[in-house]
Amino acid sequence: MDNSYKQTLLTKLSYRTANVAVLGLGYVGLPLVTAFAEAGFVVTGIDPDEKKVESLNRGVSYIQDVPTEQVDRLVKEGKIRATADFSALQEADAVSICVPTPLRKTGDPDLSYILSAVEQLARYMHPGMVVVLESTTYPGTTREILLPKLGIEHGLKAGENFFLAFSPERVDPGRKDWTTINTPKVVGGITPACTEMAAAWYAQALKTVVPVSSAEAAEMAKLLENTFRMVNLGLVNEMAIICNRLGIDVWEVIDAAATKPFGFMKFTPGPGIGGHCIPIDPLYLSWKLRALHYTARFIELASEINTNMPRVVVSRVQDALNDLGKALKGSSILVLGAAYKPDIDDLRESPALDVIGLLTQKGASVVYHDPYIPRIEHEGARWESVPDLIETARQVDCVVIVTNHSQYDYAAILEAAKLIFDARNALGTLGRGNPKVIRL
Repeated sequence: MDNSYKQTLLTKLSYRTANVAVLGLGYVGLPLVTAFAEAGFVVTGIDPDEKKVESLNRGVSYIQDVPTEQVDRLVKEGKIRATADFSALQEADAVSICVPTPLRKTGDPDLSYILSAVEQLARYMHPGMVVVLESTTYPGTTREILLPKLGIEHGLKAGENFFLAFSPERVDPGRKDWTTINTPKVVGGITPACTEMAAAWYAQALKTVVPVSSAEAAEMAKLLENTFRMVNLGLVNEMAIICNRLGIDVWEVIDAAATKPFGFMKFTPGPGIGGHCIPIDPLYLSWKLRALHYTARFIELASEINTNMPRVVVSRVQDALNDLGKALKGSSILVLGAAYKPDIDDLRESPALDVIGLLTQKGASVVYHDPYIPRIEHEGARWESVPDLIETARQVDCVVIVTNHSQYDYAAILEAAKLIFDARNALGTLGRGNPKVIRL
């Protein structure tokens, strides 16, 4: 085996002279760009979205977790540049692919972004490169799709004259304690040499790298992480439904169970699940297993329960209004919070979209407020966040708390509102026992 490519690349990485490229400049790609740039690399971010490119080259961040001050400094230092021109890859030594992997409406994986990125990268492949896929996908994607396109078709051999691996992103938007730099990074290569090279690269910028035996093990680890959360959220969401039927306070039950110092991990129910991972990633695994004539029953059931939670919320709101002698049709509703989780500006797969849509379908007059999301455009409809939260809460028939942003003055909202349906227990002890508060 010729080790010259390996040694040359390791030397470039250790001296920070390797040219780094990141394909995809979204919630995953941009934090990775800044991490490598802070480590001393010159990083080229590539994205077909000209608005993102123009913004970064001006030193302006569009991602909440990446401060504009940091981007501006790194651009001025010559550590970051952005482009929509994929020909920049011909100078790259190390490439991370951080593109979206959504589901189609049929529930099948949409690999179009990965395929597009790989086709562009394939045009500029050369010996001595290390390529890492970060986009979440089903086990086998790196070996079955990337390896032929990037290696075999170009006469390159993985582990000898180029290096290919998978490393799942673990971005949790809005977190300050665990970031791209200090969250342990799992890396699995097509060959042991590929694992070694990818781990050596990422170790230059990230605090902890966890090598595993193969790309498939790394791909599966990501799906296990998110399936674990999806299934447990499905369990606690069903528990909320069960407790409501039995006339028991699910929040009291959860708090009581959480006092056990072993054998229990606290999850809380809500109006559904959202974001770029939990509602989507486990279904990649479910889809893959259907091709192997196996039904992933836990995944399918948890998805069914979680997907149904917006309907549960709307049904409970309807019942609460009925108890006051009001019909949902014609009632005015304020949905509080649109982001999929607190204190971020991310609307992806947010249950708020379904709650708003279902309430509207049933004839309610719906407005919303979110300090992080000034407007919503979804499936041809458009909403603007109301300017005066308290005055709107005073006027509407019901306030539905979907996202529990920490900056909300819940005491003031409680005082102003006629009726509140609290899907997140945002009011806490303020809402417990209050006749105008209905909790999930």
